[in-house]
Amino acid sequence: MSSAKEVIVIGAGIIGASIAWHLAKAGARVTVVSESGAGGVATPNSFAWINASWGNPETYFRLRRRAMAEWTRLADDLPGLPLAWCGGLCWDMPTDEQEAYAAGHSSWGYGIERVGRDQVARIEPNLAELPDLALYIAEEGVAEPVAATSALLADAERRGARIVTGKTVIALTRSGGKVTGVEMSGERHAADEVVIAAGTGAPAIAETVGVKLPIETPPGLIVHSRPYTKMLNGLVLADRLHMRQTAEGRIIAGSDFGGADPGEDADATAHELFAATKTMLRGGEGLELDFHTVGYRPTPVDGFPIIGRAEGADGLYVAVMHSGITLAPAVGLFAAREILDGERDALLAPYGLNRFAQ
Repeated sequence: MSSAKEVIVIGAGIIGASIAWHLAKAGARVTVVSESGAGGVATPNSFAWINASWGNPETYFRLRRRAMAEWTRLADDLPGLPLAWCGGLCWDMPTDEQEAYAAGHSSWGYGIERVGRDQVARIEPNLAELPDLALYIAEEGVAEPVAATSALLADAERRGARIVTGKTVIALTRSGGKVTGVEMSGERHAADEVVIAAGTGAPAIAETVGVKLPIETPPGLIVHSRPYTKMLNGLVLADRLHMRQTAEGRIIAGSDFGGADPGEDADATAHELFAATKTMLRGGEGLELDFHTVGYRPTPVDGFPIIGRAEGADGLYVAVMHSGITLAPAVGLFAAREILDGERDALLAPYGLNRFAQ
């Protein structure tokens, strides 16, 4: 890979941090610009589930599967990365849909095991309500989102990257049809390539050079308990809510992994959701609600990632998606290769911005 390219990465969430780290590791001169600190806006509000689950087409499953493998590679490169392959229990869909999901993903090589009531109790002995049948995927895991992002940025900085926080990118600069840098707070910074990995802020930045990003930003409320004794071994995706326990002992939960609809009164919604969480756990009466978060998920309108160069804006690379935690290490690796060597991984073929022009 080239060691000469100057690259500005806009965004310090998990995607921007991974792209910056992979670029710096490859020898590029990298500057990360973010209005907020490590984690950005969406990452701190993430359920942080690493998986290739759900009703995805096989092409997207393959990308997510590769990303799971890249998390293992990343952990080897960054010892101490807060990553746990804790496994996940799932019974949050009708029986026929659950069976179709299990059959399809199993045929693609996903390690899904059908488990009964007794096995569920052995896997998660503190569940107060047990399903007659659930799916168990031992290879799924979690990354503590802000800590993982901070670790990537710190190591990128150690490798020579500049991390600039508290600065707002007002516009991209352009010359002769090529993006040449960014303007922020009255300053202009030149670059050979600019990467937009700014989540919900990405469309406004791209619009400054006439690039439209078709993205929705649905909200998701997640409740966080005060740190508590060990109650959950892994992910629990039940029919009423999804929950897990963080490395510091907090039970976090949402009506699904994306979080609950906050409704008209987010505080009231949080208290209702937390009450439901407590009833799901034996011994849960001692849990105390610490806080809730409402995150806005940067979700392309067709549900799939936007990863790649923007046509008509040479020098601009876009990486915006909802499944940032799962995809981060693979996106970082593939984006760095494409930016520095022009080498686009075949797994990214369906996820260019140009698909929306069709």
